Amino acid sequence: MLERDTLKILQEALRKLDAGFVSLPEFAAAATDSQKISEVLTSTAERLHDNYPYFHPLYAGQMLKPPHPVARLAYALAQWINPNNHALDGGRASSAMEQEAVAEIAAMFGWHTHLGHLCGGGTMANLEALWVAGQRAPGKTILASEQAHYTHQRISRVLQLPCETVRCDARGRMDVEALRARLARGDVGTVVATMGTTATGSVDPLAEILLLRQKFRFRIHADAAYGGYFHLAGNLAEETRRNFDQIQHVDSIVIDPHKHGLQPYGCGCVLFRDPEVGRLYKHDSPYTYFSSAELHLGEISLECSRPGAAAVALWATQRLLPLQKHGEFAKSLERCREAALRFHQRLAQDGRFLTPFLPELDILVFAPRAASVDEASALTRKIFQAAARRNLHLAIAEIPVAFFDPQWTSAKQDRFGLTCLRTVLMKPEHLDWLDRIWAILDQAAQECSGR
Repeated sequence: MLERDTLKILQEALRKLDAGFVSLPEFAAAATDSQKISEVLTSTAERLHDNYPYFHPLYAGQMLKPPHPVARLAYALAQWINPNNHALDGGRASSAMEQEAVAEIAAMFGWHTHLGHLCGGGTMANLEALWVAGQRAPGKTILASEQAHYTHQRISRVLQLPCETVRCDARGRMDVEALRARLARGDVGTVVATMGTTATGSVDPLAEILLLRQKFRFRIHADAAYGGYFHLAGNLAEETRRNFDQIQHVDSIVIDPHKHGLQPYGCGCVLFRDPEVGRLYKHDSPYTYFSSAELHLGEISLECSRPGAAAVALWATQRLLPLQKHGEFAKSLERCREAALRFHQRLAQDGRFLTPFLPELDILVFAPRAASVDEASALTRKIFQAAARRNLHLAIAEIPVAFFDPQWTSAKQDRFGLTCLRTVLMKPEHLDWLDRIWAILDQAAQECSGR
């Protein structure tokens, strides 16, 4: 099932790469023991059997999406050079490719003037965004919703910045009135708007947060690590569309190409609307910059050494699949959202399950009905295991019971949190596999509950 036909393309590309260095004197690389390499690689493949089938449509648990074949090939091709995008001297071509690819991501959000770069993932990207926020508003509080990724509180502790959470509404989004009340107390420097929460894919009300900024004056950081690419999707709900359309007005954005951007881990991206924040990174390092007067990516990044191969893979992918509305890439996102909507419809029509709200992106949570929250949570874990035995791999998430009101009015609410099943239908193929996924879930539910 693992795609291998494109390996022939890699061989041809390697010949083309090699031809670019024909002017060099003959050089014999250190001899390699092909037999031993083969033995080690075979053993490696055997060890990798101990994984869930992340590449398969029956894996719908965590945010794991296979890289596009062109991304895998371009990344592998770059490994024969192994560029380092910290400085132009370590990655001339790959640094230029990074700048071009990042500019295309910025343009997707409506930014034609920006400062940004790739990094190891969303955590590092958010670290940089909040570091800049702290430099611009020293000592002031960072606000994020209760459903925002835990990385914001962790990073704030590292940066020694105060961080508080704002309660969510019944749809898992930051509650605007609670935010307004906290802003009125003052001393807020930054509000984090999550454009696709990890648990439920909820999108914070960015349009309303922007209106509050006019009165209370704070920075807005859009954590779009997961949901950012849905800016291109044409089948979002009207309210979700309105919030994504406002993203160009925030101060900084984080997006993860290694999620919906079809890239290998790790490839995150941080963007700033005001290029002047680059002065905050100023440093001197004469031993790494010696052949170019141009701006080095390392001069606008907290990270030093970074894999140029990640930039090469992203650049190649965006050549094949441009970041355009109505394009092939956008249509693949629309299929993911359509899969989530259809799956939600099936769950809502089935009397055995509860669903809190219509998914905004391609993530949804659901739970079996039971006499109490505790019983439902226990039944969730049984169904999770029964589905896995049938090769359907879901995830488990702890969700506030309030998200399910008023569906729980007749049940005993003996716990604040409900253990739910969570699906991330982020592969376009999930739309074609919904019948199979539903059939397995149905069998697992019957086994565990007798209905």
